[in-house]
Amino acid sequence: MANNGPGQSESADYAAQWPIPKFHFSVDLGCGGTASFSEVSGMNVESQITEYRFGDETNFTRAKMPGLKKYDNVTMKNGIFKGDMVFRDWYNKITMNTIERTDVKITLMDDKGGVLMLWTLKNAWPTRITVTDMKADGNEVAVETLELAHEGLTQTKGF
Repeated sequence: MANNGPGQSESADYAAQWPIPKFHFSVDLGCGGTASFSEVSGMNVESQITEYRFGDETNFTRAKMPGLKKYDNVTMKNGIFKGDMVFRDWYNKITMNTIERTDVKITLMDDKGGVLMLWTLKNAWPTRITVTDMKADGNEVAVETLELAHEGLTQTKGF
């Protein structure tokens, strides 16, 4: 490899050339510690479009402006363990317009456990729990799905 200059190592240059792998992550639900998940998806944000036309506009087009932000629900999947009721207990706290909301932190880590990226779901709460399907001839692990609604998604780079 070429000389990278003073203070730069070849391994640092090599690591900067490749995208971050996505398989080493953790989730802090904020309501009972860190949970292990096999998959996290739906961390999407969209700015809705507001169209407007001035009354004296000579063009027959509308101006497009950014409107409210829209956040998709985040879906998390994990294996079911005997006696594990953390999600169900959290979900069962829902009553008419009342729920325990928490900030959920999703951390993407490097091979040594260092934080590469951190996403925070603001005021998250469980909106759906889906239990695994069952098959007499299957040999897969039982997986449940937790869907979280939230009021905002922020992303922070590693520390």
